Amino acid sequence: MSHTDHAPDSVTTNPFEHADDVSDTTAVASPETALVLNVGRNATLTLGTDALIVLDEGLKHQRAPGNLCGLLPQFAKTTRAVTFYNVLWAELDSFEVIINYAQPTGKEGCRVECICYTVMDKTLHGYTKIWVDALMDRAYPSNTKRRKRMKVLINPFGGQGHAQRLWAREVEPIFAAARCEVDVERTAYKGHAMEIAEKLDVEAVDVVACASGDGLPYEVFNGLAKQAEPRRALRSVAVAQIPCGSGNAMAVNLYGTDSPSLAAVAIVKGVRTPLDLTAITQGTNTYYSFLSQAVGIVAESDLGTESLRWMGGFRFKWGVLVRLLGKTIYPAELSVVVDSDDKRAIRETYRHAVDAHQAATAKHLPAETYLFSDENATATAPSTLPPLTYGTILDPLPPAFQTQDLPTLGNFFVGKMVLMSADARFFVTALPTDGRLDMINIDGSIQRTTALRMLSTIEQGTLMNFPEVSYRKVRAYRITPRMRATAPGRRWRARVGRWLGGAGGQREGLISIDGERVPFEAYQAEVVQGLGTVLSKRGPVYEFELPKSP
Repeated sequence: MSHTDHAPDSVTTNPFEHADDVSDTTAVASPETALVLNVGRNATLTLGTDALIVLDEGLKHQRAPGNLCGLLPQFAKTTRAVTFYNVLWAELDSFEVIINYAQPTGKEGCRVECICYTVMDKTLHGYTKIWVDALMDRAYPSNTKRRKRMKVLINPFGGQGHAQRLWAREVEPIFAAARCEVDVERTAYKGHAMEIAEKLDVEAVDVVACASGDGLPYEVFNGLAKQAEPRRALRSVAVAQIPCGSGNAMAVNLYGTDSPSLAAVAIVKGVRTPLDLTAITQGTNTYYSFLSQAVGIVAESDLGTESLRWMGGFRFKWGVLVRLLGKTIYPAELSVVVDSDDKRAIRETYRHAVDAHQAATAKHLPAETYLFSDENATATAPSTLPPLTYGTILDPLPPAFQTQDLPTLGNFFVGKMVLMSADARFFVTALPTDGRLDMINIDGSIQRTTALRMLSTIEQGTLMNFPEVSYRKVRAYRITPRMRATAPGRRWRARVGRWLGGAGGQREGLISIDGERVPFEAYQAEVVQGLGTVLSKRGPVYEFELPKSP
C-alpha cells in the first residue's frame, strides 16, 4: 500500500449531510482539513468535514439491497459516508483498521455495522495510528466522554413490558460497539431503582441509564439525593433514559427521539449537561422532580388511565378528552412566585437563549456557562443539598408569593421540559437550566368547543397562544387542592370514565409528580438550578423548535 500525500481536487463545504446523495466528485473535504488513509489498491478512508468517507471501487461489484432479488442490474455505490456522530469506535488492531458505526435503518432506528480494512504497507503503521486517533477525536469531541461507565437499570414491568427485549435487541449491541463499560441490573419492585441509586458508588459510574419510561429516572434522581453527599452524587452521575415505557419524555427532550437504538447512540455521544430539579415538599417528605407536576385533568389522564397502558401513548390523550368533555373541575388555592406572566416576553427570552446557543455553536465557542467537564465534576461539587430559598410546605408562606383562589380550576400543569411525550408539546419555552418553571393554568368552566380546540393544538405546541391559557414563568409555588367537584357533565363522565380507565365516582383528585402518584394534599415546589445532571445532544436547549407566534 502506498501513502497519498494529497487529496483529490474536488472539494465541498459539506458533502456528507446525506450519505445516499454523496457522489464520487463531492466526497472529499478541502485539502487543508482532509486526512486520507489508503487501505488498498482501490480503497481509501477520508476524514471529511463532518463524516468519514469510504471510497472503495470494489463496492461497485456488490449488488445493492432491495432490487427485486437481484433481477434488476442495480449495483452498490463506490462511496459510503458515515457521519462522525454515528462513529461509535475506531481502533488499529495490528494492521487492521476496525470502525464500528451506527447505520440508520430509517427514521425510527439504527443498527451496528463495521468497516474493516487491512493496511498492507507495514511502513505506514505509525501514520495509520495517527489517522485512527484523528477519527476518534472527531467522533468524540472534547466535551464527550469515551467508553462511558454505565449502570443500566431495566424495568421489566414498565410500559407494555418490552424493556428487556428492546435492551437486548436494540441497545446492548450499540453500547458494546462503543466499548462502554456496562453493569446491568433489573428492578424488581417500585422504589428499587431509588434504593440502587442511593447505594451507588458514584466514583465508579458515569451514567445511570434507565431502560424504562420516566418513572425510573425519577427514582434515580431521588435515590442520588438520599446519598450521604447528595449534591456531589447528583453532579457526578448523569441520568439517562433508554425509552422503553409508555412515557419517554426525558429521551424525546434530550435526544429528540423515543427510539431505543437512536437514544442509545445519543447516550454514547451525550454531553454532560446540568438540569434544574424541582424540590417538592409535602408534609415531612421531599421529592425531586425533573419533568412535571400536575393537579387536575393532566394528573387524572396520566394516573387515572393505568388500566389502558395497552393503548400506549394514546391513553393520555384519550383521558384528557374524556375529562375535558366532562368539564371536570378541581378547586384549589394557589400561591406563586412569578418571574414573568407576559407571553410575548417569555417567547422572546426563549428565542434569545436559542439564538445565543446557535451562535456559539456556529463559532465553535465553548459552552462553560451551561456545561461542565467530566474531569472536575466530582472534585468541585459541594457535598450537601442547597437550602431552599422559600422554605417548605411546613413553613409560613413567604411574602414573595402571590395567592389566588381557583374555585373552577380545570388544569394545573407545571413543567421543566418541553415535551411530555413525543407528540405532547406543553411547555414550549422550557429550558434545561434557566432556574424557572413553566406553569399552565386553564379554567375548567371554558366551553367544550374551546377545550377541544386546545387539545388539538398540543401536538403543534401552540397551546399557550390561547387567551384562556395562563402561561407563566415561576420560581416557586404552593398549591392546596380541595375535595374534587365536577360540573354538570358528571353523570356522563362517570359513565364513560369507568370504561376508559378513569375514576368515575372518585371524589378525591390525583396529584402527579413526574408521572408518579403522591398524596392528594398541599405541597410546595421550588426550582433548584442545575442540581441534576443528564446527557443531551445540545446542552442548553432541548430538541425542539418553537412555533411562530400568532
